[in-house]
Amino acid sequence: MRPTARLLTGTALTVAALGAFAAPVAYANNDGPESLEIYPSTASPGTTVTVNTLACGKNGHGVGDANSVGAGEFQLHPSTHKEVVVGQFTVAEHAKPGTHWIGVACDNGRTARGELTVKHREPSGHVKTGVGGSIGPDTAQVTAGAAVLAAAAVGGVWLMRRRASGAQGH
Repeated sequence: MRPTARLLTGTALTVAALGAFAAPVAYANNDGPESLEIYPSTASPGTTVTVNTLACGKNGHGVGDANSVGAGEFQLHPSTHKEVVVGQFTVAEHAKPGTHWIGVACDNGRTARGELTVKHREPSGHVKTGVGGSIGPDTAQVTAGAAVLAAAAVGGVWLMRRRASGAQGH
């Protein structure tokens, strides 16, 4: 009976210890940053991004931090939707591609954060590929190509006529 008591006591102490450690973790998660909605969630440099959150409360205000994408700080103000604050910033031209955290600190002491993915800007204009030109034809290359084709055609006709005349002679 004594080993059973030790087993039950040890199990009870383990459960109590785990419960004591789990409670602060659950409580800490409630104090963490709230959700910051970001539109669009994927943007290129030069794109204007809109953020909104419920963290600041009704008629709340806040300051956003978009330094990770080179946009600096931006203001959040109440929107037309109940308890939602809204702010905007523009992704800097030199922003590095990847995932970046955008944070907000509200006047009421609460915080919110969300992820913004910056993608490479799509190339525009002519692309130098090294294989031909995308700007326009090179007249010297076109002339040389036409001369090669013409020489091949003349040579082919000459060979076919020579064979034809040689075959009839036998």
